[in-house]
Amino acid sequence: MPRPRPPHLHRETTRHGKGVWYVRVGKGPRHRMRAEYGTPEFNLEYQDAIAGKIKPKDGPATGTLGWYVERYRESSAWLALSMATRRQRENILQQVLKTAGREPLGRIDRRAIIAGRERRAKTPFQARHFLDTMRGFFQWALENEHVKSDPTEGLKITKPKTDGFETWTDDEIEKYEKRWPRGTRERVMFDVFLYTGLRRGDAALLGKQHVKKGIIEIDTEKTGTRVTIPILPELARTLKAGPTGDLAFIAASNGSPLTKESLGNMFRDACRAAGITKSAHGLRKAAATRAANAGATVAQLEAIFGWEGGRMAAHYTKSADRAALAKGAMSKLSRKKK
Repeated sequence: MPRPRPPHLHRETTRHGKGVWYVRVGKGPRHRMRAEYGTPEFNLEYQDAIAGKIKPKDGPATGTLGWYVERYRESSAWLALSMATRRQRENILQQVLKTAGREPLGRIDRRAIIAGRERRAKTPFQARHFLDTMRGFFQWALENEHVKSDPTEGLKITKPKTDGFETWTDDEIEKYEKRWPRGTRERVMFDVFLYTGLRRGDAALLGKQHVKKGIIEIDTEKTGTRVTIPILPELARTLKAGPTGDLAFIAASNGSPLTKESLGNMFRDACRAAGITKSAHGLRKAAATRAANAGATVAQLEAIFGWEGGRMAAHYTKSADRAALAKGAMSKLSRKKK
């Protein structure tokens, strides 16, 4: 008969398929065993872990916010987030850990969360990202019984009243095209943004592997939604003129793909050279406005831009409908008799 497993000793398989042992007494902190199972060293480490004598040599101390954040990063809740969301929240977590990473988790209470929110109040979007990040962490901690309550529950952010990124005008589009004609990397970059409506991260990845019979199909980085976009003649001519890379249409001077951060910097420089101060996201808004004004439906806009739920697409169709209605009704304001 197999020997019974010692109390408080558990085995699990990591996401890399490796079996590991750890000790956890009740609902207390976990200690991952480093020694090989069945050896005298393992038995000694086990006894020390049960007695609470082990202090971690590397990484945050057991039971601190930093220690629990490491566990959170290993969880299915974290892995279920999109890569874009993980990158965004990781930046917030790094900020939090610099100031509070050594604090016991129990000290991160509602008052601490409110203080963190208020420190970012001058930039409401940062405050919202901070609250979303901490809420995701504490919902995981509550579900796994690491805390008794969620200190972010009920806390809200007043969203700033803004239209967001400014939409490019037709004059600005023509000005950019004049400065960067076909045959330049800057034009390839611009036309990919304008004629696909892709976000910066997706535009950086877009390449020949995503095109079949003149149709682009790509899973968006932010939501994982697959978008289907026919390549318009204008974009086809630009891609033919190049220069493009092997793995991505928008490429560095040596032909290698760009990170979305490098792409953002390159596009900003190209815009400044053309005397324009607007963003790539403003081009996405321009593309959506054009499509809506041309009669695109909510379903069609969602298929192109990767939106879901109807809210964002309805914003553009509503604006287009209002403009058309106003244009048709202006004659009714005239005092001229028929």
